[in-house]
Amino acid sequence: RQVVINPANGEVIAEAAVASKDEIGFAISSAREAFDAGSWPRISLEERKGFLLKISQGILDKAQELARLETLNTGKPIKESTFMDIPSSAKTFEHFANHLEEYLKEETKDLENARSRLVREPHGVAVLIVPWNYPLLIACWKLAQALAAGNTVVLKPSSLTPLTVLELAKIIQEAGLPKGVVNIINASGDTAGELLCADKRVDMISFTGSSAVGKKIIGYSSKNVKKLIMELGGKSAGIVLKDADLELAINGSLCSIFLNQGQMCTAMSRILVEDDIYDKFIAGFVDKAKRIKLGDGLNYETQMGPLISEAQREKVIEYVEKAKKEGAKLLCGGKISDNPELKKGFFFEPTVFADVLPKMSIFQEEVFGPVVCVSKFSHTDEVIKLANATDFALACAIWSADTALAQKLASRLNAGACWINTYGMFHNEVPYGGFKQSGFGKELGREGFLEYTRLKN
Repeated sequence: RQVVINPANGEVIAEAAVASKDEIGFAISSAREAFDAGSWPRISLEERKGFLLKISQGILDKAQELARLETLNTGKPIKESTFMDIPSSAKTFEHFANHLEEYLKEETKDLENARSRLVREPHGVAVLIVPWNYPLLIACWKLAQALAAGNTVVLKPSSLTPLTVLELAKIIQEAGLPKGVVNIINASGDTAGELLCADKRVDMISFTGSSAVGKKIIGYSSKNVKKLIMELGGKSAGIVLKDADLELAINGSLCSIFLNQGQMCTAMSRILVEDDIYDKFIAGFVDKAKRIKLGDGLNYETQMGPLISEAQREKVIEYVEKAKKEGAKLLCGGKISDNPELKKGFFFEPTVFADVLPKMSIFQEEVFGPVVCVSKFSHTDEVIKLANATDFALACAIWSADTALAQKLASRLNAGACWINTYGMFHNEVPYGGFKQSGFGKELGREGFLEYTRLKN
């Protein structure tokens, strides 16, 4: 068994059973049997839709309980859990339930002396590996798509944050899905990773997490070829042009880096500001960053909670110290909060650096915490070069009154998602995923759904 910690105070909030190697193997066997000999891949789409809608409603029925549990386990503010994570999780199941017939529609092509039917089928057994920053939401993204496509699944949450996914298991059981279709195991990544990803009984893997772990999974999966969806790290850039609505750009940029304590793959951890407005932007941004209220996520006044663990905080501190040694200018934060009420938790102040050069570690590497670099640029060619000057290519945000110019810039940016005058808009209708070291494959939308299918001619 393992203890589960509340990062806001370091207290144990639960104990969770940890799957053994035999239990992990049994979960794979169960999913394999349910796919090869069970009813799930062969039931009508209308029946499948009904099961997905039951899960969606089950999440809504337990929304308050799930939101509180998510905040206790992750530390994120209760407002984020209540108004973003939980309802979005339910809506994902609803969306794919209501669109699976459309997405799975056969296509017929009349050819010379032949006719071709293009048919979408499930892959088979899908292993879904979920990170600790959005435990329930990302689990629901993957589960809803995999199940809607007709796959059976083995889902592994992060061992740091298993609680809401274990509650989701109860909801799925109450929905009455056939035995073996969904198998949820709580295990450490070191134990489960190779067992799950190298096994030839597994047909596909959908992973969201760090680039370092993603590379290990690619290695494991090469022992028996299988389909992969990899959503990895990011070092995303927010670009603020001189004609931008300054207040909108400042508020949006604050959200883009300090939401969920900066623990997001899409965090805009590099903000590039046109030199004409750089001083005004810095003044407004730093002033508001200093006023962000840290606290226990269960308090509705809290704007930023703790980091997920002491180890994660130590990693952030190492990056901050390295940035200072490399010559970056610290404008605010950069330290553990000195509020005595927060001393038991893993809190870290919102941190802003200026005068950051592209060669610095803080510019190139993912911190995964509330740390941002603000740099200036003089012309658009320069900012495109700066924005693209990392190994990652997940997302970007552009703030400008000239949306036509912003669209042109977006077409030159190496990023899988480009937001204009907003940040973090995820919709079930449209795909999400990155390029380069940020991974490959898509989640959500028709394109993301089809990742969980195979195409037969």
